[in-house]
Amino acid sequence: MIKRNKAIITKFIIHKVGNKFNDTRNLFSEKPVVFDEESYKLMLPFLLKSFGSVAESFRFYHHADVNMNEIYNYSKDLFSEGIEDEKFVDISKNVVQHLYEQSNSAQIKSGEVLIAFFEDIEYNEILTQAIGIFKIEHKSEFFQTFVDDDQCIDVMVQKGINTKKIDKGCLIINSKDDEGYTVLSVDHNNYDTQYWQKHFLNVKYADDKNSHTQAYIEMCKEFSEEVLKPDFGIREKSNFLAKTIDFFKENDTVNIHDFKENIFEEDTQKELFDTYKKDFEKERDVLIRNQFHVSDIVVKKQKKKLKTEIKLDTNIQIKLDIDAPDAAAEYIELGYDEEKKMKYYKVFFNEES
Repeated sequence: MIKRNKAIITKFIIHKVGNKFNDTRNLFSEKPVVFDEESYKLMLPFLLKSFGSVAESFRFYHHADVNMNEIYNYSKDLFSEGIEDEKFVDISKNVVQHLYEQSNSAQIKSGEVLIAFFEDIEYNEILTQAIGIFKIEHKSEFFQTFVDDDQCIDVMVQKGINTKKIDKGCLIINSKDDEGYTVLSVDHNNYDTQYWQKHFLNVKYADDKNSHTQAYIEMCKEFSEEVLKPDFGIREKSNFLAKTIDFFKENDTVNIHDFKENIFEEDTQKELFDTYKKDFEKERDVLIRNQFHVSDIVVKKQKKKLKTEIKLDTNIQIKLDIDAPDAAAEYIELGYDEEKKMKYYKVFFNEES
């Protein structure tokens, strides 16, 4: 995670990226932005606040050689050669052109691309540099008041960038390990899971406990949705997710053998899980570790994203508590009413609250 209380923007430029699929063109700026004080005070937290809680980090990747990764090379040039205006502008244009080349479908949105060079960003308790690449895809409508020729106050609707959060963004930290630069990424407008991280940045998860925990829980979420839900029902899906989070909360280290023994009662489900793991690794080009240390911060974040509701076609929802993994099995019964020709859930309880 980063801290931004000492961070400053030393170079900043805005371009517009089009979409080659529908033949909308790029629009390039020729000079960096010179901020006024008010704009700067809004822009700095706007760009960085989404990264304050990001735990998972990435590293640049290329199937042949990482030196063939475009964004890696542009970052290396900026970090090593300094940030003179002309060099910064040229590299920022190359970044936008590379982003443009990834727009291979109509759903890829055009928008403003903001590129910034930061000094004194704190990462792992060290002050360092960072390059930020941000894409704005949505504009918000707002009212603008003005005084007309008759000295009356009138109003008009304008569109602008909402200062709450960016749509897509990455921070490339000038902090290297054996795998290269640290890359943080956010995507709040995730209409194409491949477009930003895989095609544009071409990054992979870092080899650390955060990424191991993230990848394992993501696999479990997909397994529950694609295997358990259709074959065993929503209740079994929700029960599995609750047990998974409970296992991660109670163990500092995850061992896949212990996990399966603790979570699954039937050998059939263990075999299905093993098969799905192999397919998941192949399709996602990721290695799921059989043993790794648990990242508590990732578990907390992923827990908030897990949905354990049972939604019925009679406009009724049953919400299961993910912190009570045994409740679904113990206090909910699934049955079938022959008279109504409908399924039903029987729920046991002592008191309403």
